[in-house]
Amino acid sequence: MTMDFAGAGTLILVFCVTCFILVIMWAENGKRKKMPPGPTPLPLLGNILQLNMKELPKSFKKLGKVYGDIFTVHLGPKTVVVLHGYDAVKEALVDRADVFSNRAKIPAAEFLFKGYGVILSNGERWKQLRRFSLTTMRNFGMGKRSVEERIQEESRCLRDELKKLKGSSFDPTYLLTLAVSNVICSIVFGERFEYEDEKFLSLLTMLKESFKIINSSIGQGLSLEVAELHQHVSNCPGAHFLEPKLLNSFPQIFLRVPGPHQKAFNNIFTIKKFVMAKVKEHQETLDLNCPRDFIDCFLIKMEEEKEIPNTQFHLENLFATVMNIFFAGTETTSMTLRIGLRILLKHPEVLAKLQKEIDLVVGQNRCPSVEDRSKMPYTDAVIYEIQRFGDILPLGAPHATAQTTIFRGYTIPKDTTVFPLLTSVLKDPKYFKTPEKFDPDRFLDKTGGLQKIDAFIPFSTGRRICLGEGMAKMEIFIFLTFILQNFNLKSDEDPSSIDLSPLPNTNGIIHRPYNIMLVPR
Repeated sequence: MTMDFAGAGTLILVFCVTCFILVIMWAENGKRKKMPPGPTPLPLLGNILQLNMKELPKSFKKLGKVYGDIFTVHLGPKTVVVLHGYDAVKEALVDRADVFSNRAKIPAAEFLFKGYGVILSNGERWKQLRRFSLTTMRNFGMGKRSVEERIQEESRCLRDELKKLKGSSFDPTYLLTLAVSNVICSIVFGERFEYEDEKFLSLLTMLKESFKIINSSIGQGLSLEVAELHQHVSNCPGAHFLEPKLLNSFPQIFLRVPGPHQKAFNNIFTIKKFVMAKVKEHQETLDLNCPRDFIDCFLIKMEEEKEIPNTQFHLENLFATVMNIFFAGTETTSMTLRIGLRILLKHPEVLAKLQKEIDLVVGQNRCPSVEDRSKMPYTDAVIYEIQRFGDILPLGAPHATAQTTIFRGYTIPKDTTVFPLLTSVLKDPKYFKTPEKFDPDRFLDKTGGLQKIDAFIPFSTGRRICLGEGMAKMEIFIFLTFILQNFNLKSDEDPSSIDLSPLPNTNGIIHRPYNIMLVPR
């Protein structure tokens, strides 16, 4: 009798659970009917088991061929709308910017920054911090030295370090990262660090580790305006415990369990101590009439608004914004330069033509300047094609809908996460013939002048376009032309054997390591 009762209880429990799941599925099906089409999700897990979570950009491009330029996927309980191709992305982020310009909430980043800073915030906070940051980065009140001069100074320091190698083979990642990071340090802290400075190297290591871990766990969620912010965690200890995307999909569970993400959190807290120590130094030596750097400008703004209730200019926003600038401005720019040198090794004919234009316009006796760009259309075309072909932020930065809206006949609820699939834009066959081929000539008109292609948006588009776009353009141009002005590129690899594709199972964001020889010209 007892066994029969137990058996009946089990059946009733199974029946109830089944009914519960069916009710959930029925309710979700009702919601999905009005949303863009997409693969049918499983309860709780969504489409996680149906997608290759280590190759999401490829998975999304395949879905785009099936469901069109706008479709829905479910990453665990999180509903995500994916925009595929330039037309859909432009229509949402530019034409409907009032609806699609919010930043999606990312639990890992929320845990670290509490919604402060310019990249992850929305509403009035975002507007004020972005306006202030753009104005400051454009050199208003940043002392006598412009951003361009700081980049040129660092270029000369990088050249001197490269000359010490005397043409030997090396991996360029390290030195390029140090150079680009130093530009940010100069702008934010008012000083650059020697490449052997142990504290500087330690902070960069922690920043790089955090960058990898957090962006793996959020599924390429910060783009950095953050740019970017895209790396993979498969080689980190305990990576098997924290599958990519799970921290974002099930935050309450994974924020409390051990794994590499905890190391990222600890790193950020250590970096915060360093930044806030620098802020304290600035407070003690601040001259309200002569700001030296970004921190000084922010502190002056804090003083101006100290009597304003709910001002956005306080220490928490200062720290978060400084971190935003570092995340957005270091990894993406240095990676673009690293990929660019690799591409030029594979295409020596492009390299030769590029150096010829540099020699003709800049010569050998001075550092390249931004003014030179107008006379160097081929150099610009090569840089554009490096950015397009390199495709370093395949998913783009996650947006969110500010309100429930009708888009292309579909209903998208308020606060829905939206991925503008940037790789589908930069390689949109409607705008780029043979998109998988490296071809700088696509950016040149019949007279050899630079021509615009609407779908070329490596920094995204709309109101959330990358905060550091202007500075990144200067850095890429000056660093690359200065290297090619001073060095010839050599490699032990035959150009035909160089593989430019990213490493597999890294969501298209980790490019293959390589060595290069820079021989003084």
